[in-house]
Amino acid sequence: MQENMIEEENMTEIGKLRVQEFFDEPTFTLTYAVWDSETLDAVIIDSVLDYDHASGGYNTQSADHLLAFINDKNLKVHYLLETHAHADHLTASVYLKEKIPGAKVAIGKNITLVQEVFNGVFNLSVATDGSQFDQLFEENEEVSAGSLNFKVLFTPGHTPACTSLLFEGMVFTGDALFMPDYGTGRCDFPKGSAEDLYDSISNKLYTLPDDTLVFTGHDYQPGGRELRFKSTIGESKAENIRLKGDTSREDFVKFRSERDATLSAPKLLLPSIQVNIDAGRLPEPEDNGVSYLKIPLSKK
Repeated sequence: MQENMIEEENMTEIGKLRVQEFFDEPTFTLTYAVWDSETLDAVIIDSVLDYDHASGGYNTQSADHLLAFINDKNLKVHYLLETHAHADHLTASVYLKEKIPGAKVAIGKNITLVQEVFNGVFNLSVATDGSQFDQLFEENEEVSAGSLNFKVLFTPGHTPACTSLLFEGMVFTGDALFMPDYGTGRCDFPKGSAEDLYDSISNKLYTLPDDTLVFTGHDYQPGGRELRFKSTIGESKAENIRLKGDTSREDFVKFRSERDATLSAPKLLLPSIQVNIDAGRLPEPEDNGVSYLKIPLSKK
């Protein structure tokens, strides 16, 4: 087993649905495999490509571990789902698509807003119509992946393109809603909005049944506690340290604005965004056979 990928002994089960988590310790990222135990139809949520920011080196160990699990379970993966364009890790979606015939890379349609912003930041020539992805989801779209069915909820705030994925009895919230003892995603990225995140959580996620399982996109293990990635809507409404069911919009926006002003940029922000807005494609090699990512310079 990869050192940076922790696979729990007991998968989550709700009816025919099965969920297996994979934790990437360097980026605190949770990847999920979700499948129907009878038909083995499956989706993958938020995969990880291993990247070393100091050397610029990357490898596919985490993705290969995930592939080994998929093959061992004989899963039929229909979608490689992205909850948003991540700013803290590179997605392995392109690599996995090459290894899984028929799998589609999909994301919410507002990825085009993020592409427009970061095309300007990095002076890129990435297409800004989302055409790099196999499918762009609409708000409240109901999607079939073989016998699996899920609903797409637009939950912007962390980024304008964030989505949560609602299956029967469970929701995958990406960077919108974290474990109750950590809170919510930050909102200081371009076109992020604390007001939007409050509305996404209070008016969408918190209207789901209290027993709905919540699977978070990251676990930063506050206080050095052990890994936790699963709670419920009811627990979040009662215990989330940043946004409870009775937290006012004004109080949340005030906290988030003040807190975000103190945060440093994610370590992998610059490489991650360039790759992830292009659906996980790495830059084409230049005439010396080497691929390059850009680092914008600014005087502070």
